[in-house]
Amino acid sequence: MNSEPSPSSSINRRDFLAKSIAGAGAGLVLGAPNILSAANQSAASQDAIHIALVGFGKQAEVLLNCLKNIPGLRFQAVCDISKNRINKFRSESRGLANAEGAKFYEDIDDMLAKEKGLDAAIVSTPDFWHSPHTVKCLEAGLHVYCEKMMSNTLDGARAMVKAMEKTGKLCQIGHQRRSNPRYLYTLNRLINGHKICGQITNANAQWNRSLGSSQDIGGAKLAQSIIVPNDILNRYGFKDMHQYLNWRVYRDLSGGPISDLGAHQIDIFNWFLGTTPKRVYASGGNSFFKNREHFDNVMCIFDYDTPQGEVRAFYQVLTTTSYGAGFYESFMGTQASLKISEIASSSAIYRESGDHVPDWGSLVDKGYLIRKPSPPKPEPSADSVASYESAPPDIYDLPGGFSKPAHQPHLENFFSAVRGKAKLNCDARHAFESEAPIFWVNPSALTKQPIDFNSEHLSV
Repeated sequence: MNSEPSPSSSINRRDFLAKSIAGAGAGLVLGAPNILSAANQSAASQDAIHIALVGFGKQAEVLLNCLKNIPGLRFQAVCDISKNRINKFRSESRGLANAEGAKFYEDIDDMLAKEKGLDAAIVSTPDFWHSPHTVKCLEAGLHVYCEKMMSNTLDGARAMVKAMEKTGKLCQIGHQRRSNPRYLYTLNRLINGHKICGQITNANAQWNRSLGSSQDIGGAKLAQSIIVPNDILNRYGFKDMHQYLNWRVYRDLSGGPISDLGAHQIDIFNWFLGTTPKRVYASGGNSFFKNREHFDNVMCIFDYDTPQGEVRAFYQVLTTTSYGAGFYESFMGTQASLKISEIASSSAIYRESGDHVPDWGSLVDKGYLIRKPSPPKPEPSADSVASYESAPPDIYDLPGGFSKPAHQPHLENFFSAVRGKAKLNCDARHAFESEAPIFWVNPSALTKQPIDFNSEHLSV
């Protein structure tokens, strides 16, 4: 295709996508399958989806590395207040035929007013801009893929759900594990299909970062390399370059570590348990970064009522130590416990011993599980003290691996939904239901009181 679409081709493509989705009804917006004729599906697959990148920081670079692998996209516009980051896109997209002729903007309103024929936007600005930018794009007739958290405020997240449902456009939120083959396999085939854990009674998750990787971004050399004039910073909600570079530590701009990191794991609690919690207890503090507005360490417990019974889920996010091997989620049941992560080597399932646990031989034979050899038992030394230990559990690998970048399947799901070939794996309403409890962790930690959830806490 030409780098600049003609007005007629833009209208036809956009009208086609809009009519295709409208024809499927509001169910698609809420996650129901979209049904198109074979002829329309073929037409959609042959026509490029024209996209705008709104914000081009570190996370957008991650997404771009995935988008490069997805056929049928056209990078039409990039919007960022930093000239350095615009130049970064030019560098990262060099040699991409589908990025030739891309236009660059500082202001999203300017971009939306001038760019014709856009079909979708990828929003990866700081959290406090997620809702305004997403709502603007939806109201301009674009489908939106927005990074999590949906917003730095509950009302901002609510506005995104309302805009999605009012406009009838698709809005996928970047909880990328919801499209991860390992997670889908584990939930659908093992937990729900074979009830392999038995009754799940507890869950546990963490995302810990070392002190070295949690320091503020700063230094004259770095700041000078991406300097943004003060008048532009102030226009877009930043007091100075420190806020611009470290917005995650400010309460007016983000939810802090519990939303920046914890949202990924807490989303898995809600998704795998099939419900939202009824209560949260939290504790947090500035254990090292004394001058930061947000806590550097947070721990919390969510109480759930599930069809199987009560579940308590513990979560911790630490920014002063990487203890515990980074990030993962685990679910503990009466018959087995599983540990799952985007990292294959950090994922496994552990079978409980006892007659109450069914034999897993048939699951291994069918390839549903891969048994790992038991570690050798150490020989007792001459001066060892007699002790009584429980037998180590049998360990099995989780199938469902893949070789793509972690975010790519979720982006692929979004664009398949835009083409009418799939339903969204995490639309704004489902994401809101999962994220709403997270907004109450910091208030619980600040007041040192549990919070019992009601409709005002969790509803749109």
